[in-house]
Amino acid sequence: MIVVAFDGVRYLDVVGPLEVFAVANEQGDFYAARIATAGGADVITTTGSRLGADLALEDLAAEGIDTLLVAGSPNWDLLLDDNLVREVGRLAPSARRIVSVCTGTFALAAAGLLDGKRAGTHWRHAGALQKMFPQVEVDSSALFVRDGNTFSSAGIAAGIDLALALVEDDLGAEVARTTAKVLVVFLQRPGGQSQFSVWTSTPAVRNEPLRRVLDAVALDPAGDHSIPAMAARANFSERHLARLFEQHLGSRPGEYVEQVRLEVARAMLETGDDSLSAVAKMSGLGSEETLRRAFVKRFGVSPGAYRSRFRTTGVMGMVVPDLTMDGDDIPFFRVPVSGPTAVE
Repeated sequence: MIVVAFDGVRYLDVVGPLEVFAVANEQGDFYAARIATAGGADVITTTGSRLGADLALEDLAAEGIDTLLVAGSPNWDLLLDDNLVREVGRLAPSARRIVSVCTGTFALAAAGLLDGKRAGTHWRHAGALQKMFPQVEVDSSALFVRDGNTFSSAGIAAGIDLALALVEDDLGAEVARTTAKVLVVFLQRPGGQSQFSVWTSTPAVRNEPLRRVLDAVALDPAGDHSIPAMAARANFSERHLARLFEQHLGSRPGEYVEQVRLEVARAMLETGDDSLSAVAKMSGLGSEETLRRAFVKRFGVSPGAYRSRFRTTGVMGMVVPDLTMDGDDIPFFRVPVSGPTAVE
């Protein structure tokens, strides 16, 4: 496995995935990873820390690379460096798997590796990626995207989600699950899950009485959050409360409360084994039937089907072309080990 780094690289985009593979190795020495940079020089990351290089990009032979992973940077211009794009374009075609973290997607796109493909990147940079490379189908919300043997992620912490998905793809869900437990992170964040939630998409509210109402909903989603109760809590009329919700949140009070309750129910389904009736009650949705209707309306699946998806990273269900290696009967995507990388 080769991880491509450069001056200005996001530190966690490199070390996050590497730590996942290192912990997976504790279960059987599956991965051999090396960091490659231009000229083999150490680089300075976004934290100001120096990151050591194992070898020069230019010295790598195209053959023998199992996984080529390009890390990202908050400054995506760095990913358009002529030498970096040229080397990625030279090495990627013969790699078993091509991976980008965050704005590393820009380098893949610039090298023509994403033409006609779906790809993900950090939501802040999705618009720029789409504008610069219209031939790429950019998914601006997914944690990570798989199209054939190409994987791209939203970056930063999502690079860890993607790395866990790669471990699952190589070694199965049980190894990935054990790796996640050792790292004390959730395995249950499949690629199609949005980068956003009601907590991150709700704008900051400066109106103090309204903020108290929102805090009460968050702290006790199963409580009484009817419009009369919320209006009394804020000492507003019901009409004025509705106007403030529209002004500050762009939604009606009842819609916001349901969003919060769905978020709570979703988290419970992702991480726990409570019955659906218990999830409905504790989230404030009330009955199992109300929970089911709300989930089908919001997510297009029943609560039970949603929960089943979170027993895996979701990568195994993604569409992959039926490829084999040089007529060999062994499926292309079964190979789990990054062998020694050849150098010129």
